[in-house]
Amino acid sequence: MASIVLKNVSKSFKDSVIIKNVDLTMKDGECTVLVGPSGCGKSTILRLICGLEEVDSGEIYIGDRVVNDVPPGGRGIAMVFQSYALYPHMTVFENMAFALQVRKFTKIEIEKRVTNTAKILKIDHLLHRKPKELSGGQRQRVAIGRAIVRNPYAFLFDEPLSNLDSALRCQMRYELAKLKAQLKTTMIYVTHDQSEAMTLADKIVVMRDGSIEQVGSPLELYNSPVNIFVAKFIGSSEMNIFPVSFVKHMGKLSMFQTQTGEQVSFLRREDIEYDTDAKYFFGIRPENIEILAENSLFFGNRLTGTVILSENLGGEGFIHIAMKDGAPVVVKSKKMVTTEPVGSSVRFGFNIENCYLFDENENTIFGLATH
Repeated sequence: MASIVLKNVSKSFKDSVIIKNVDLTMKDGECTVLVGPSGCGKSTILRLICGLEEVDSGEIYIGDRVVNDVPPGGRGIAMVFQSYALYPHMTVFENMAFALQVRKFTKIEIEKRVTNTAKILKIDHLLHRKPKELSGGQRQRVAIGRAIVRNPYAFLFDEPLSNLDSALRCQMRYELAKLKAQLKTTMIYVTHDQSEAMTLADKIVVMRDGSIEQVGSPLELYNSPVNIFVAKFIGSSEMNIFPVSFVKHMGKLSMFQTQTGEQVSFLRREDIEYDTDAKYFFGIRPENIEILAENSLFFGNRLTGTVILSENLGGEGFIHIAMKDGAPVVVKSKKMVTTEPVGSSVRFGFNIENCYLFDENENTIFGLATH
């Protein structure tokens, strides 16, 4: 195992800057998940680490060694791609053993490593089959097994589950979480899937346009995003955001007005000065909103809107609401939605301590970490 460190790393393709002066440390035995929109540079970072691309500037360390000029085969890294990239004419055993054969391992050592790894991944009964005889989940396990037998310093995963259907993806996410705990090897994982990121990561790195927006544990990023981009990217469904303006202080509260004329409040903080002419953004997560009964005595923030869509997903539901100015709000319910027909007017409420406030540059000035 080894730590991986990027120091001021940059990478361009022709006139397009893909990675911009990235500094990032991934500790020994830690699982770091890279997330961000398509084209933000996640996969490029993996390719730079494993040596499939060369850095334009900066240094990459694996352990104590600078590996900028070390070829891919000498870096001790194993990469699992979105495509399984298995040799179709080889059996599962032969696919997993191939890299060891190239490195001149003995037959006894090869058989031992392949057999033990196959048992860990529960594919020991498939060793005689060829890839065409396997399901998608089984093929992905073989690809992962091929990486494990090499006993690398680190594993790099580039969206390994994206080709699987929903059920298989959930199953493989569970298996990868167990594998991570068992192997205790440094892992870097690229994904678009929120559930994968929150389940697998010791640390999440949120990227945008080749730069790092925020680094932290899953709960740190969920509870304390540094800006609107991270707030909306981490969490499913994304945080509701709409513009507000400062009105006044009232006792222990600071009052803000939405574009519909309704008001929301925050706990007053003496260290923050608000400007009545400035633009602010209000944020609340769908799971922290509840639909209020007509005569409900709710003492938090309250707003109104019209139901435009109700979604029942079995154990939970989503209510899509349009405020008077058309701004969309999504409410996530932990039960089936049965009482709010489309077109009906509803009141919805949320506690002050769950609210976020962002400045005109979309940076967080008030949130869970600031209470």
